[in-house]
Amino acid sequence: MLTLPNILTLSRIVTVPLLVWALWWPAWPTGYAIGFALYCMMGITDYFDGYVARAQGAVSKLGIFLDPIADKIMIAAVILMLVASHDIAGLSLIAGIIILLREIAVSGLREFLGGIQVSVPVSQLAKWKTTLQLIALGGLILAGAVPGWPWVQTAAIAALWGAAVLTMITGWDYLRVGLKHMD
Repeated sequence: MLTLPNILTLSRIVTVPLLVWALWWPAWPTGYAIGFALYCMMGITDYFDGYVARAQGAVSKLGIFLDPIADKIMIAAVILMLVASHDIAGLSLIAGIIILLREIAVSGLREFLGGIQVSVPVSQLAKWKTTLQLIALGGLILAGAVPGWPWVQTAAIAALWGAAVLTMITGWDYLRVGLKHMD
């Protein structure tokens, strides 16, 4: 049960409060630098928990359950903190809301489909969406650590919008599959 991949996944969940703490003070670039380091570490563990689980044949039901939850907790916490600090503001709030809504909707859809024994595999486009989303949010955290580099914020906001577009496409793909199984 407590295999290395599951420990890595649990470490991401446990690290979220530290990440929130680091991002709590928007005018503290050192906090954002700490947050960026934690965020990168969490991203690396996200990659390695799946890699190790598959390589060692240690894929478990606990890991299958916890991994997407850990991702969603991390993404939601970062978006909320970046909105609270106005790093995501104005029209870009729409991109953040799109991402949060899709994450909640797809989680609910997967839970519903799991109850009727229907599995929806993660598409390659959804993996690209996740990658762009992680890059965008990491870039926004980095922008708070290096306020003298405004291009980082601009690039991260552009990536956030790209992630929101992919989020809508992949969310629709999942919904379309799910609707086939609803009365």
